[in-house]
Amino acid sequence: MPDAPAADLRDHLALALIPGLGPKLTAALMLHFGTAAAARRATVNELLRIPLIGDKLAQSFVQSLRNVDIDAEERLLIAHNVRAVILGRDDYPLRLTEIADAPPLLYFRGEITAADSNSIAIVGSRACTSYGLKTAERIAASLARAGWTVISGLARGIDGAAHKGALDAGGRTLAVLAGGLARIYPPEHAELADAVAKQGCLITETPMTVQPQPGMFPARNRIISGLCRGVVVIEANAKSGALITVDHAAEQGREVFAVPGQVDSPSSAGCLDLIRKGAKLVRDADDILDDIRGIAPPDPIAKKPSARKTAPSATLFEEAKPAATLDGIQQQIWDALTGAKHADELARTLGLPIGDLNRNLMQLELKKVIRRLPGNQYERRR
Repeated sequence: MPDAPAADLRDHLALALIPGLGPKLTAALMLHFGTAAAARRATVNELLRIPLIGDKLAQSFVQSLRNVDIDAEERLLIAHNVRAVILGRDDYPLRLTEIADAPPLLYFRGEITAADSNSIAIVGSRACTSYGLKTAERIAASLARAGWTVISGLARGIDGAAHKGALDAGGRTLAVLAGGLARIYPPEHAELADAVAKQGCLITETPMTVQPQPGMFPARNRIISGLCRGVVVIEANAKSGALITVDHAAEQGREVFAVPGQVDSPSSAGCLDLIRKGAKLVRDADDILDDIRGIAPPDPIAKKPSARKTAPSATLFEEAKPAATLDGIQQQIWDALTGAKHADELARTLGLPIGDLNRNLMQLELKKVIRRLPGNQYERRR
């Protein structure tokens, strides 16, 4: 069990057990009431003062709190050797606190260590080829031998291969699940989950017995990207869920890497498109580590809204401010785009190698602050 006082933990568990109360609503409750205990005591009228909560939701919230079974959840935590960790406590992953919608409560089976801050996520298709499986295992094993933690989602296909590669190399691996830890999904990965818990940690924001639903996987993916320094995509088709992880990574300021596949293979269409947009093409772990070691970790202070405030400027383009957090190079590109500019012109103006420019242009596209125009030109989104 965690270091949090028992009563405080029970309050947070109660909020987690309420159906439909996700991280954004929980954050709104915590901001308004100050503590989970105060949120639990709230009346319908008090809840209606929160902009995100209407009458129907307020009634449902209060009714759910009357029926929630915290004792049963605590028994399951003990039975499955799981501990719950509250956002803001010392044992909550530091890197995850940097993201905008950090989970208010996490469930851990296993241990997260300080060394896990140096981690790479490997994601890709469930319906992958033998090439994808071998590549995921090989890259994961090499990263693990280099002392890096491998993160993935315990899914079939690329995820499972990534965990297996890290485990076989004697390294650490973290698995982020969409569902609860009392019911491992997919069930055929139960033994793999046991091995991950012994050499790393199983992580979820979902109460113990909740089965994953389709809409829960995209939310899970933000945790995968939030925990890591960079995301590697292996065999993702054009509509792969792995690309949602890439979107989260771009918004969170994480690096994006893609492993190429055959140009006529549908299973690699998403990876090839990422590379075309500027994702770093990687062949092995050395490529990934060469790139990631040359990138300073993001400064958490720079992510605070107050750090980005500037005095109003004179021109329309100077007044427009991107909603997403931009690092130094991305901010320079944004500032240079006072009109539609060709990539070559941007590279000359900023003195950037074209590869570095393309990688940052891709991340700005994914953050939805710029758009690509015909003829390899770019402009700001308005």
